[in-house]
Amino acid sequence: MKPLAAIVAVSEMKPGRYPNYNGMEMYRQVISQFLREWPQLRPSDIGGLLSAPAGMASADGTDVFAHEKISEELGIEPTFSETINAGGGTYALMLIRASLAIERGLCDSVLCLGAGRFPNVGSGMAEMMSKLISHPEFEYPYGTYIPPIFALNATRHMHEFGTTREQLAQVAVSQREWSLLHPDALMAPQGRLTIDKVLSSRPITYPFNLLDCSVPSEGGSAVLVVSPKIAQRYAKKPCFLYGFGEKHTHSSISQAHDLTTLGSRETSAQAYRMAGVGPKDMDFAQLYDSFSINPIIYAEDLGLCAKGQGGAFFAGGRTAPGGEFPVNTYGGLMSFGHVGDASGQTMIVEAARQIMGIAGEARQLKKADLGVVHCYGGMMSEHATLVLGSAS
Repeated sequence: MKPLAAIVAVSEMKPGRYPNYNGMEMYRQVISQFLREWPQLRPSDIGGLLSAPAGMASADGTDVFAHEKISEELGIEPTFSETINAGGGTYALMLIRASLAIERGLCDSVLCLGAGRFPNVGSGMAEMMSKLISHPEFEYPYGTYIPPIFALNATRHMHEFGTTREQLAQVAVSQREWSLLHPDALMAPQGRLTIDKVLSSRPITYPFNLLDCSVPSEGGSAVLVVSPKIAQRYAKKPCFLYGFGEKHTHSSISQAHDLTTLGSRETSAQAYRMAGVGPKDMDFAQLYDSFSINPIIYAEDLGLCAKGQGGAFFAGGRTAPGGEFPVNTYGGLMSFGHVGDASGQTMIVEAARQIMGIAGEARQLKKADLGVVHCYGGMMSEHATLVLGSAS
């Protein structure tokens, strides 16, 4: 196994609501916290910079050209920099691009930044979101919304493989257990869940109830990626990137070839092949979970279980604390918080913390030498898989 890049520092805001911050102010908060938590770092340690639009782009372009403004405020002139957007898949793609830039000698380090903001509900926002996610001819005229789009994946999986609502609910139950071990998890104060609590929560769209859905919030995070050659300069136990895969399959859900097998099957195969490992070598997984069906499909596509066995994979608390195979050890989007499109980075932050051994006494895994992260963006359209691990 040859490391492609190394994560040596991570930081994350507490998820919540930050109504007084625009996109750039969110980035300022992220960077300030990052530098407080890693005081040995200086702006001069940043050779490249990647950012994403912080929620809805502002009229003055503050979010669209975030990388330029952030670089200016930090007083740096990066040799590799851009603002990119692929929804929740953005941050895994950032890590891929950072590793490629480092490998080609464009820079020795890249700071990957995310700041997520959710638009306020109302004033035509639902219509605007529908237009954004829908095919203009085949979907929008008939009323395409989230979460009904994702309910299509769930009901198809139930039809093909016999997946039950109880198995969907178990995903929420297990991830709530992990969130109780995270001091910043948004839903931890709400306490434990049971399958009955999930099934009796307010119906949203069949088969999802309220507790089958992720929790809209705001936040942000920072990840410093460096060349493996200089990783020990920054961290005693870096988190190395060993493999990755990327695929973009469609824009609107009506154009997807399959609702139960996604681009994640190919991206995980690419990542495992590049790293020279397989799914049986993984100690844990972080799987993007907008809704309870997502981790079930991704567990199958990433080879963590057989096709059609995703529901059974989560049954009985197998992925919860104390279970056989940890999944979403921070609570996931469903219990930690869905911090806008920046949620993809929360998964990378948690994976890095586990591998670096800094996840905290309560949730630090006894064995976290190798893990897999899968992120997606859009309507399960943009897919990226990362294989991360320790030096051992």
